Amino acid sequence: MPGPMPASLFDVRGEPADVVRRIDAAAQHVHTPCGDGEMAWRCWGQSVDGKPPLVLLHGGSGSWLHWIKVIPALAATREVWAADLPGLGDSSMPAPPFTPSNSGAVVAAGIDQIFPGDLRVDLLGFSFGAHVGTFTAAALGTKIASFTICGSAALGLVHNKLQLDRERSTMSAAEREAVHRNTLSRLMFAVPRRIDPLALYVQAENVRRARFRSRDFAGSAEIAETLPQVTAPLRAIWGALDVLATPSVDARYGILRRHHPELQTRTIADAGHWVAYEQPQAFVRAVLELT
Repeated sequence: MPGPMPASLFDVRGEPADVVRRIDAAAQHVHTPCGDGEMAWRCWGQSVDGKPPLVLLHGGSGSWLHWIKVIPALAATREVWAADLPGLGDSSMPAPPFTPSNSGAVVAAGIDQIFPGDLRVDLLGFSFGAHVGTFTAAALGTKIASFTICGSAALGLVHNKLQLDRERSTMSAAEREAVHRNTLSRLMFAVPRRIDPLALYVQAENVRRARFRSRDFAGSAEIAETLPQVTAPLRAIWGALDVLATPSVDARYGILRRHHPELQTRTIADAGHWVAYEQPQAFVRAVLELT
């Protein structure tokens, strides 16, 4: 069992742009093919005790910044790779069709290139990243040492469709910030007062660079339908107060367990959808326990 992580590893105070630049500058940057361009990967840390590298796939309309509060802590004991999914963050659009399965194939090819031969990885996907990651895990077979799903839709259950405001070109800076705060409050956080300047900065940057429309696939059952093809041991992490976990978190675990009875889970109290940001210490502990 992992011990407590030093609080300093979760200290991301400062001007948001400076925090992002500092963590980004500490990364190794790698690129693999994606459509007519490249897929962006960042790597920090070095694994101890023979643990496989940990590959993180962010959520919809996101980027590697979804992991900003947990990268330093995870990288203290693990080799951590954070991808920008195709059409999001710094990554180019994939070749059409623009679907989670096609993006999953791009990610799988990237992992094969970065980790050739018999090298294995632990794969963790958040929300839309879990959707893409399911196709990746199915394609890579035993190369995936474990697959952890965090806060995903696409399980064939009732999907809570939130009506969210969108930025418009005519908006002022204050109006744009209000849009991002509203999205974070209604979708990502259980407790809105935890929305800090860094969260607002990350949300604005992610939305600004997002080109792949992931919300169109959230109501599908593609994860549930593809899980029988995943040979890796399955894990799951959920925020107990995730607004998207309808009808319940346990119902979602039930779908996963139908195809993977070995499923191990961690439900993190007092956390919403973006659990890695809202409760980073509990999230890191869960990851280290499960992988």
